[in-house]
This record gives sequence, C-alpha cells and structure tokens, in this order.
Amino acid sequence: MDLSTFKHTHSVTVRNYEIDWQGIVHNGNYLLYFEIARVEYFKAIGVKVDERSIKGTIRIVIVRNEIDYLNSATYDDQLKIYTRVSSIKNSSIVCEAVMINTNTQLPVAKNVAIMVWTDPKTGKSSAVPDEVRKLVDSYEAGKAIIHWPKIIV
Repeated sequence: MDLSTFKHTHSVTVRNYEIDWQGIVHNGNYLLYFEIARVEYFKAIGVKVDERSIKGTIRIVIVRNEIDYLNSATYDDQLKIYTRVSSIKNSSIVCEAVMINTNTQLPVAKNVAIMVWTDPKTGKSSAVPDEVRKLVDSYEAGKAIIHWPKIIV
C-alpha cells in the first residue's frame, strides 16, 4: 500500500464499548471509523458539512461500501485512517481509505465507498456540483479522476 497517495488522515482511539465478545473491534465499527474519516476529509477540503446542509441543500447516500479486514484492532489501539477521493463521475464519488494501527504499524482494513449525490427533494441522483469537483481536484493535486459535465450550448 502506497500511503503517499493519501493526503488526508484522521485518527481514532478504540473505545471499550467498540470491542466484541472476542476482545477485538466489532466488524461494524470499522465502517463507522471510515465514515468519520470521510466526513472529516470533506470538511478539510472545504465542503460545508453540517446539520443544516445535510438536511437541506445536499444529500449524499452510500450505494456501495466495500471493506477488506486485514488485522484486528483492540481496546485503546490508535488507528490512523488515510482517505482520498479517487474519482468523481456525473453523480458519484469514489472514496478510498486505508486504516493503520499506529501501535503496531500493521494495516487493519481497506475501504472503498461509492457515494451518490442526490436531490434532497426528489431523492434522485443529481450531478456532483462543479464546486465540489474543483475542491477535490485542487486538494488531490490532479491525482483524482474527475469527469467534468459536458456543457451543451
């Protein structure tokens, strides 16, 4: 894994209630960790993510969420999540993430999430705004594949 391709990181500490009966982080919590890191990514690049925007002007839904579990994490482990947007198509955004246990330096999990931008009133997919494309393109320094909508005159 080439972590140098990821500019954004977010750290979490495993809490006691995130551990299952086997003494390791419950598998569903990894999706929560990746979600937290994705939200922090978008906030870091300048996308307004708050209660008002989520309820009113934007609605982004996860349509696919893949996870590869590589090594277990347990209570009080420090996890660093590397996040990037690898591509934006018409209405979809592909995010990739890698989670590393900073105590052991072992990779814990990998994630690919596909999100679709939707109209909050109709629930139908809509084009990712150009402003979001520009923010991602600038942050990722041209390394994300950005499909720009064709303007028909």
